[in-house]
Amino acid sequence: MNIKVTILISILILIPTFAFSEAELSKKSKYAGEEKREIKSLSATDIEELQNGKGWGLAKAAELNGVPGPAHLLEMKEEIDLNAEQVREIEDIYRKMKQEAVPLGLELIELERELNNHFANRTITDEILHQVLQKISDVHRQLRYAHLSTHLKTPDILHSEQIILYNKLRGYSPGDPCKNVPKGHDPVMWKKHNNCP
Repeated sequence: MNIKVTILISILILIPTFAFSEAELSKKSKYAGEEKREIKSLSATDIEELQNGKGWGLAKAAELNGVPGPAHLLEMKEEIDLNAEQVREIEDIYRKMKQEAVPLGLELIELERELNNHFANRTITDEILHQVLQKISDVHRQLRYAHLSTHLKTPDILHSEQIILYNKLRGYSPGDPCKNVPKGHDPVMWKKHNNCP
């Protein structure tokens, strides 16, 4: 038999096998492997963040709009030249936020565990589902508020140059500072500090 014919026959035999494998792979859930988690809706990282009052992405609305968070400010205190008074004030609001966030995070973990267990034990009902989801929603809202409200306090502690530097160091591309004078800043001084025409 000709070598070209042998290769062609081999390819024709293997094509359906590859097609079947691709079809099977496309059915695989992106959640595969997560069924082994203790609480299916929370990763180990999620649990660690919630237990320790970390951000868990809850303050993105502030952070990604240029309103600094206290944890990152403290991490970068040398780079953005925070003075001792600023550090003290930021440490104070950070400590208060953690005092709120840690218990709420622990409560959220337990509510997610409760929901998970109802599904695992087949004890879930529409009424239980509604009740547990309402509790989860309430705690999640409080937790998000604890994180976002902390971001509201940092701009009053910082100088505009520090906020700009913070956002630059965090990798956020700023808008045109000449066209976007932050609320509460003197427009003439702001434009002067930002070398605006």
